[in-house]
Amino acid sequence: MKKTIFFGIILFKTVFFLAQEKQPAFVPGELLQYKMSYSGFLRAGTATLEVSEQELNGKNVFYAKGKGWTTGMIKWFFEVKDLYESYFDQKETKPYLFKRKINEGGYKKHRITTFNYSSNKAYIQDFLAQNDTTVPFMNVQDILSSFYYLRNKDVSNLQKGEDLKLDMFIDAQVYPFKLRYLGKEVVETKFGKIKTLVFRPFVQSGRVFKAEESVTLWITDDSNKIPIRVKASLVVGSLRAELEAYQGLATLFKL
Repeated sequence: MKKTIFFGIILFKTVFFLAQEKQPAFVPGELLQYKMSYSGFLRAGTATLEVSEQELNGKNVFYAKGKGWTTGMIKWFFEVKDLYESYFDQKETKPYLFKRKINEGGYKKHRITTFNYSSNKAYIQDFLAQNDTTVPFMNVQDILSSFYYLRNKDVSNLQKGEDLKLDMFIDAQVYPFKLRYLGKEVVETKFGKIKTLVFRPFVQSGRVFKAEESVTLWITDDSNKIPIRVKASLVVGSLRAELEAYQGLATLFKL
């Protein structure tokens, strides 16, 4: 569990998606809350994702905030307190500013990344290491903006086995991210039976995840394209996320 309860949600956070181009997948005021469980029965924590409209350098942008924290027994021996923030373009969903401040059982990071599109360079401020870094980039998404970017993708013609790809900017590096479409499934949830699209994010095996294909993601098969469920096989145990509350969706669930 060393990666973070919130990372699990972001993988899917990784997470993420997709709507018809004529119908926006999300609107300001949307809030998603997830219950995180460890090894199928022990509540590990809570994660939230919310989006609003703000002004950044005189420009109206979307502001997304993701939080994750441990609760109950897990908190006694492994406390997690994570905060992710992203400011991104309302039309192109390209990130302008990304903030990450995490504490995961003593593993800490506090960084702010500014994306300069005139020079195509990202300026990273590391407040714990007390140094700054400049890294070139092209057509990238940060951890949070990728979630909203992918949700607005048109996947109506996606075939089983096809991949969605993007470059994700994480910790001053650019990583190729791939999400494979597995098909459709009706799942039972606290909100009733919901039609979903099933995806498999490819993750790095060894440190946290058991294998590259350790994560499975269920997304609502409607214009909202929000994660309903996520399952991940970890090196030790497993992690499960379930949507437990929401508000401000662009459209109602299609049950």
